[in-house]
Amino acid sequence: MNNNLTSIKAGLALVMLGLLFGIGLGVSFGINEALFETYVTQGIAAHPELHDANSPEKIWRYVQRAHFHATGIAAFSIGLLLLVSASSLKQRFKTIAAIFIGLGGCYPLAWLTMFIVAPSIGTGAAHTHPVTELLTYIGVGGLLLGVGILFANLFFGLFSERNDT
Repeated sequence: MNNNLTSIKAGLALVMLGLLFGIGLGVSFGINEALFETYVTQGIAAHPELHDANSPEKIWRYVQRAHFHATGIAAFSIGLLLLVSASSLKQRFKTIAAIFIGLGGCYPLAWLTMFIVAPSIGTGAAHTHPVTELLTYIGVGGLLLGVGILFANLFFGLFSERNDT
């Protein structure tokens, strides 16, 4: 079994980090949810002109989404990595697909970034913050590329050990 995982280890490490991040956020909510609420309240108080009555709820929801997406993406990515491992992809393509799938874990970091910056720049600006957009593109783009490589192999035999195309 370990030999089957060798080519996907980098992607698996990224996915496991994403899973630990999501679980860690959930644990931190349970231990000290007030810390997050205080952060939002103090940030809004320092920049009231950027916020409306819905801002506290929206910003709190951003960090919840980081948690939900981190655990959810990691869970289905583990399944995708098992498919990559069992596929007929060339070893090099298994590694590439696994890394791309693992980069899907950057998407929850976009939600965390929005949570961090929204109190000081507003909820609208947080959505278009350069770091938010970068993490979104890396996360979604990487995941789509990895799934695309896997899909091309599973359904069309591309990038296969048995096929030099």
